[in-house]
Amino acid sequence: MKRTAKEMEDSARQIGRRSLIVGGLFGGTAAVLAGRMRYLQVERADDFRLLAEDNRISIRVLPPERGLIFDRTGVLLAGNEPVYRITFVREDSDDVDAVLERLSQIVTLDMRALERTREEIFAVRPWVPVTIADRLSWEEMSSVAVNAPALPGVNPEVGLSRAYPMGADFAHVVGYVRNVPDGYRDATGDTDPVLSIPDFQVGLLNVEEGLEANLRGSAGTKRVEVNANGRVMRELDRDPAIAGDDVQLTVDAGLQNYVEARLTGESAGAVVMDCQTGDILALASAPTYDPSIFTRPLSATIYNGLLNDPYRPLANKSTQGLYPPGSTYKMVVALAALEGGFITPEETVNCPGFMEIGNRRFHCWRRSGHGRMNLAESLSQSCDVYYYELAQRVGIENISAMAIRLGCGVRHDLPLSSIAQGLAPTMDWKRQRYEQDWVVGDTLNASIGQGFVLSSPLHLAVMTARIASGKALEPSLVRSINGVPQRPGTAPDLGIDPAHLALVHEGMWRVSNHARGTAYRSRVMGDEFTIAGKTGTSQVRNITAAERAAGVISNADLPWERRDHALFVGYAPANNPRYAVSVIVEHGGGGSVAAAPIGRDVLLRAQVGDVPPPELYPVSQRRDIQRMHESLPILESPPVPSGREPSRA
Repeated sequence: MKRTAKEMEDSARQIGRRSLIVGGLFGGTAAVLAGRMRYLQVERADDFRLLAEDNRISIRVLPPERGLIFDRTGVLLAGNEPVYRITFVREDSDDVDAVLERLSQIVTLDMRALERTREEIFAVRPWVPVTIADRLSWEEMSSVAVNAPALPGVNPEVGLSRAYPMGADFAHVVGYVRNVPDGYRDATGDTDPVLSIPDFQVGLLNVEEGLEANLRGSAGTKRVEVNANGRVMRELDRDPAIAGDDVQLTVDAGLQNYVEARLTGESAGAVVMDCQTGDILALASAPTYDPSIFTRPLSATIYNGLLNDPYRPLANKSTQGLYPPGSTYKMVVALAALEGGFITPEETVNCPGFMEIGNRRFHCWRRSGHGRMNLAESLSQSCDVYYYELAQRVGIENISAMAIRLGCGVRHDLPLSSIAQGLAPTMDWKRQRYEQDWVVGDTLNASIGQGFVLSSPLHLAVMTARIASGKALEPSLVRSINGVPQRPGTAPDLGIDPAHLALVHEGMWRVSNHARGTAYRSRVMGDEFTIAGKTGTSQVRNITAAERAAGVISNADLPWERRDHALFVGYAPANNPRYAVSVIVEHGGGGSVAAAPIGRDVLLRAQVGDVPPPELYPVSQRRDIQRMHESLPILESPPVPSGREPSRA
């Protein structure tokens, strides 16, 4: 039907109105979009540019391989071994519980730990891997790999963990590593980004801690592309981590093993030093423990067992244990008297068995006394009264000065935990510590290594090495770092008259080689291995006048913790000193009985380079010595060097 002009005019007006409405809607929408685009692209441009870059590129930290630790011959003491672990990624599995159930049938999993792991799986983002099991065997790892199609989300991985091939022998030297503890960064001020890596481990004791900066190495980085949710899409490039420095120590693995074995069953410490260089060749504390238990989660039962053991296996008795040095301190007093001109070599002192000062008696260990003694005889027979007399002449200030000169009462600089300073007391020290004046009795007690005097086996080893060599030797534990020698230079002379040192040497030789010497039973058969030494016994309880009158109770009749400490120091060969040793046996009784035989055996092992043969012992002792050696947990042959140079340089 043909439309009229009026109808066509009305239709045109309606179309115009609709066009205006639609055009207005489109224009308004365009204006809103343009405003929003201006807001996003101009006003928020910097924020979204940064956000877009973060979403696109991420930098991840790569852990370095920890440096290795070797003994002086190249035997590996601390290394890195591959460990097998299983991780789980939730987004790769449709049924987490079903996969975990199948996995528990393939490898042994602790169900309580598995439940905690399950909670962690659902607590983290779906693409974040969670460790399910660590330190799996190769067989378990293979089983998981074979069953991989039935275990979606489960990923077998290989990592590195610290290993200690010599086991418990070097726990008190090398120490151990452990996951970064809470508060570590605040306590140490260490801001290394590698510490943020999950399960990253740091040294927490002894050399592992003391040389942490060298052993840790430097972290690497990798740049990865991630999407807006943070999921890694691909790796762009990487800067590899730099492995930590290799460290070579001065200790000898074979000798250390022997010393630890020889201390078996005792609560004891021993140190062996090289009299020519100051190198520490062995540093043992018994009982010991396997440091590898600290590299993984440690049960409360095991830790409390170590913590509550009365023999204190966690303590390093050789460096942090402080004890009255007993008669081993008499060389200090003798040299102070000789150097100060307070006595002549042949001058004698009469020992009736005691000395009276005021209304108090100071007793000699030999109740009937020793009669007249010169200096060499007093050392050989360990006459207390002789040193009471010397102490009154010399005075505590001169005694303490000589002790410090010989390495006692100072803190030696070694990369070990808890190095004790010891104590060579003076008048001012007592006044400041106790607000009391020094009295004569204090000096007499100090002269026989009792009273306030305290030393560690390390102090006594340094003292012995200095007396034997006449050099101001400094103890050294690190031989090289990355092949760069760390040993100190030639030690200067002590500045002590060689004639005075020779006189003390004579007395120490008599201790082990004269029929009346206190360590004569621990003598050596063979001039080339002859030992010079000094025994010591330090009291840990007071002996009352009533007990002394009735007869002093023997150590064998006392509870273990109330028995005297037994000490021995010595060097060998006597005519050309090369090795010095100090030994303390806690509550071992007499030094001549408990400590001297150990010191003798250790010095022989150092000289021979292997288990000492029976012919170096007195005939009457050879069968017992052979049985003893057969019963000790000594390595059948000296440890074999790793074959790798202890350096990455």
